[in-house]
Amino acid sequence: MRGGTSMQSTTGASGATKKKMNGYVGFSNYPNQEHRRSIKRGFNFTLMVAGESGLGKSTLINTLFESKVYPAKDENSHAAVGTPTAPGGTKTVEITSVSAEIVENNVKLRLSVVDTPGFGDSINNEQAWQPILENIESRFDAYLAQENRVNRSKIVDNRVNALLYFIKPTGHSLRAIDIEFMKNLHNKVNLIPVIARADTLTAREVEQFKARVLADINFHGIQIFRPVSDQFDDPDTIADNKAIAGKIPFAVVGSERFVERADGTRVRGRQYPWGIIEVENEAHNDFVSLRQMLLRTHMEELRDATDVSLYETYRTQKLLALGHVQDNSVFREFNPRQQAEEEERVHAAKMQKLEAEMAAVFKQKVQEKEGKLRQSEEELHTRHKDMKAVLERQRAELEEKKRRLGISDTPHAMPMNAHAHAMQDVAQQQVLSKDKKKRGFF
Repeated sequence: MRGGTSMQSTTGASGATKKKMNGYVGFSNYPNQEHRRSIKRGFNFTLMVAGESGLGKSTLINTLFESKVYPAKDENSHAAVGTPTAPGGTKTVEITSVSAEIVENNVKLRLSVVDTPGFGDSINNEQAWQPILENIESRFDAYLAQENRVNRSKIVDNRVNALLYFIKPTGHSLRAIDIEFMKNLHNKVNLIPVIARADTLTAREVEQFKARVLADINFHGIQIFRPVSDQFDDPDTIADNKAIAGKIPFAVVGSERFVERADGTRVRGRQYPWGIIEVENEAHNDFVSLRQMLLRTHMEELRDATDVSLYETYRTQKLLALGHVQDNSVFREFNPRQQAEEEERVHAAKMQKLEAEMAAVFKQKVQEKEGKLRQSEEELHTRHKDMKAVLERQRAELEEKKRRLGISDTPHAMPMNAHAHAMQDVAQQQVLSKDKKKRGFF
């Protein structure tokens, strides 16, 4: 082709032909087009936080997003309203949601933070996780109902993309309420364990507590979100992912205030008589690693895992429970060559089966014919034997008649000729006897 670009082709293991271009075509610019479209549309992200009261959930969220996502609490109004109480005086879990639109470098993020006040605050917390699980599943159900509508142009996605579970810094191990919560929700949401108020533990206690928490998580088979690398990641990204994964569970400190260090620099942190805890200092806590994973490097992976893995699993189970059955053969990738080979294999198997059936029928027919021939042979043999016996009996009778008539049996005369002569003599004697009677000799 004049003025065009040449290409080299190779056939992959899947049967598809891979083309290597020797010149610039332009479709590699597609990610830039997707980037422009994403900037126009913006992003949705739903984050749920769960844990006992007083662990700094609201403060950490405001620190993460550098904005007042959670407004300042009015202690008087909070005391007046309080957490819902059951008739028996037990506090119940309340699900609240706060939405905000955050803009950074012309990128719009529609953030929804779902809080669970009242969780773990009752004397009996046996089923404290149930309202949270029902809320997550109800969001799945709402999205599924929108997918099944005739007009799907405006689908609102409020599925929970990540859940920060705040672990109380006891320094020992996970409590029963922590284990039950994560065991019942780990297959419905991207679970990220966080050790709250890490400034109450020493560095040695933090490391020991992390090891115990991970041991409990592995022992109970709880799946938590971990950053993973693939073949497209560069060495720096792979190293960052390993470093972030090594910090799980994240021991964090949150603060909305700025304090002044000895050199006069103002930093976000907490002031103590013995010194300053800096929120964004990786030597003090894991806040930077949590923010790195949650917002800067793995936000889309969290959204994708929710859509492709967690929601699809729930959707499949839901539809199967309703009696829907799917024919997976309809969605197979069509390859003419593989289709022809498959049809040839099916035809060969069909012909082989047909030949086997015909051989079996032919063998059966031959056996039946051989049986009939043997039966006919036996019948003919019996008839021959009977006829031979009859002839022998008739021969004996003729011999007896010959003996009575006194006719000798010459060796050269045939039995039938002797019989004829004997009958002729008898006839002549009868004629002579009649003539004598007529003439009056007797």
